Amino acid sequence: MKDQIAKIKENSIKEISNCKDEKDLNGLKVKYLGKKGELTAVLRGMGSIAPEERPIIGSLVNQVRDELEAIIQEKEKELKKQELETRLETENIDVTEPSKKVKLGTLHPITQIIDEVEEIFLGMGYQIADGPEVEKAIYNFDKLNTPPDHPARDLQDTFYINENIVLRSQTSPVQARVMEEQKPPIKIICPGAVYRSDTVDATHSPVFHQIEGLVVDKNISMTDLKGTLEMFAKKCLGENTKIRFRPHHFPFTEPSAEADVSCFVCGGKGCKVCKGEGWIELLGCGMVHPNVLKNCGIDPEEYSGFAFGFGVERIAMAKFGIEDMRLLFENDIRFLKQF
Repeated sequence: MKDQIAKIKENSIKEISNCKDEKDLNGLKVKYLGKKGELTAVLRGMGSIAPEERPIIGSLVNQVRDELEAIIQEKEKELKKQELETRLETENIDVTEPSKKVKLGTLHPITQIIDEVEEIFLGMGYQIADGPEVEKAIYNFDKLNTPPDHPARDLQDTFYINENIVLRSQTSPVQARVMEEQKPPIKIICPGAVYRSDTVDATHSPVFHQIEGLVVDKNISMTDLKGTLEMFAKKCLGENTKIRFRPHHFPFTEPSAEADVSCFVCGGKGCKVCKGEGWIELLGCGMVHPNVLKNCGIDPEEYSGFAFGFGVERIAMAKFGIEDMRLLFENDIRFLKQF
């Protein structure tokens, strides 16, 4: 059996030395050292030899195995080095050849507006709040002073998951959640996607984005609201922008108003963007209704607040001169690369 082991060693060393690539080397490794290899076969045949010789043969087999593993390892390094040298000799790289142009993307117009608005209000001391888009009806309607018989709760206006769960129709539920969880003073904005059962056309979409703001503290008044919106309008639309309020009705604010801004294209003279009126409708706003404060656990006798909300797409369309809202959602690269 010693002669057999010596023969295996001699043949394996010879074959490993003559090996030309790693595939053949792996084959030899299996042939001699694998589970069904020749050295393993010697160990399995030790039952036929005298018991006193078994330790000697076992030690010899292990010694040969260690030697072959070392030889194979060295051969593997040698073959890898040869392969690298061959590749360096045969593969030519023209370092003067121009590289492929990398097309860099830009932020979507909606994202640009959201980022800009967030920066403005963060600079005014506001915090950014977020909430679920699949919302409980109690937060989307009830806590916001919108009773069950209100038209806004009709199936034609709202996407219902079931009787108590809806796709939020505004980001106002975030305000309700914050008022429940946080004691005044509160200064937040709530950006995010909202859903309404609207037919798609140039100015409507069932999915769009809103940014709403909320301030609750002692002695908050309409003058605070107007000053805040004037500051925002100047920062977002230009220093010469003016703002005006028109009376309106929202169930969650009282008094309520629609806020218009002077056209930042014509300065109020009248043009295609403002449709000759000199003003552009921007957002809805008002003082937080006392019922909303009560519903959220805040004493309206001690605290007051204002809220406002606007569609991001409306600002994007006005600011970038976009006439069809559908362009913002169709992801046509020819349109988006302008921004």
